[in-house]
Amino acid sequence: MIDDILKASEERMKKALEHVRHEMVSIRTGRATPALLEPLRVDYYGTPTPISQMAQITSPDARMLVIQPWDKGMLGAIEKAIQKSELGINPTNDGNVIRLALPHPTEERRKDLVKQVHQRAEEGRVAVRNIRRDGMDQLKRVESVSEADIKRGQERLEKITSQHIHEVDEVSKQKETEVLEV
Repeated sequence: MIDDILKASEERMKKALEHVRHEMVSIRTGRATPALLEPLRVDYYGTPTPISQMAQITSPDARMLVIQPWDKGMLGAIEKAIQKSELGINPTNDGNVIRLALPHPTEERRKDLVKQVHQRAEEGRVAVRNIRRDGMDQLKRVESVSEADIKRGQERLEKITSQHIHEVDEVSKQKETEVLEV
């Protein structure tokens, strides 16, 4: 019973860590990667569709993304979706492809991005702690198990929590270094 609770808590913490990693990918560092466009959805004949499912996205250099849709009629819709997004990039449409030139982030913009990194990392730490709290509550409600076993289970849950919070901090440090890199 205790092992089941610990295993379920650890699985939930892993999912929270993966969510933090996914959120960090969406923070723009100044390098052009197709992952920047992952959160964007384009209205494809009435269905919100990720750009990656309707176009080829390439990065010919560190500051440029090229989007080549398989259906040329979707150029305008993709362009509008990029303009409406929070990316802050103005797309260039030449009738065949859309080019996104990423500007060098200013020092002020880098500081804002670092704040976003810290905010998302803190959200991840809070999620892990909430999972720990739920696990602790479940352990306290377990009956037909000795107090010593429950205490050992709580200690193991604390170790699992510390490990996942450390991993969130590592992801945050890596992203912060990436953002501050000139």
